[in-house]
Amino acid sequence: MIKPVTTSDYAAGRFSIAPMLDWTDRHCRYFHRLMTKNTLLYTEMITTGAIIHSERDHLAHNEEEHPVSLQLGGSNPLDLAICAKKAEERGYDEINLNVGCPSDRVQSGKFGACLMAEPELVADCVKAMQDVVDIPITVKTRIGIDELDSYEFLQTFIETVAATGCNDFTLHARKAWLSGLSPKENREIPELNYQRVYDIKKDYPNLFIAINGGVKTLVETQTHLDNLDGVMMGREAYHNPYLLNQVDEQVYGAEKSTKSRHDIAEMMLPYIDKHLANNGSLTHIYRHMLGLFLGQPGARAWKRYLSENGHKKGAGVETVITALSLVPRD
Repeated sequence: MIKPVTTSDYAAGRFSIAPMLDWTDRHCRYFHRLMTKNTLLYTEMITTGAIIHSERDHLAHNEEEHPVSLQLGGSNPLDLAICAKKAEERGYDEINLNVGCPSDRVQSGKFGACLMAEPELVADCVKAMQDVVDIPITVKTRIGIDELDSYEFLQTFIETVAATGCNDFTLHARKAWLSGLSPKENREIPELNYQRVYDIKKDYPNLFIAINGGVKTLVETQTHLDNLDGVMMGREAYHNPYLLNQVDEQVYGAEKSTKSRHDIAEMMLPYIDKHLANNGSLTHIYRHMLGLFLGQPGARAWKRYLSENGHKKGAGVETVITALSLVPRD
């Protein structure tokens, strides 16, 4: 039985930033949170093997990031349950199962988009996690893979997984080619099919359906929210991060933000100082800030100075302050 949507927190529609490998790490999420209080943030996809077997703490995050979702990659129900439990204990607000990544490395580990061909296994994975945690288990998937791209195929997948009680799906509105295309090409070449996602929402009104793929503006976001429950923005939010400063007002109805780009950069300075004091590198952080002044006078000087100096030994907050001095105050 499919449970009804319980999304009172997202009465106006949910906006989120896509999990992006090598991009949406904890420094990126801290930076983004300075601009939007309500947006749901996602970790990069983290494999179950990394969490269970690595000595590195892959679940580290900042308290300021909430609400934040951990995206897991894996296909072993037991391993996923172990990781979900760890994530809940560490304070994550949601667990998201990756059924959308098309890379060869992911396929060899039997997770990501290739799992669409095994909806029963995906359901087993979701159920195993649901059985050990109280936080939501959600799924991010494609609308099809290879030749398995009919609407009926997508319906079967959704129905099979939803039968576990999972009621929250984010659909990347492109099919994935599991061979012949690189991950980058899989984000661009398969045609977007927004209507298919709209049709899923129409046919399954009790499910929370969010859309991902090609969303670049908040005007487009609102168009999707007229038809769906949520919108997930990817690369645009990373390359043009100040766009996020308008999300709380335009999507959630909050008061207009008065934070300028300079304000955001200056608010990052204490965080950078703390990171450096813990033997971190400025490189870990400044790369996420390069697009802050996109389209503004001085943007090129800001980006060039950080890129040329941010990686140098001893680079710290003064490097960011100097870069900031090259940009006229907005």
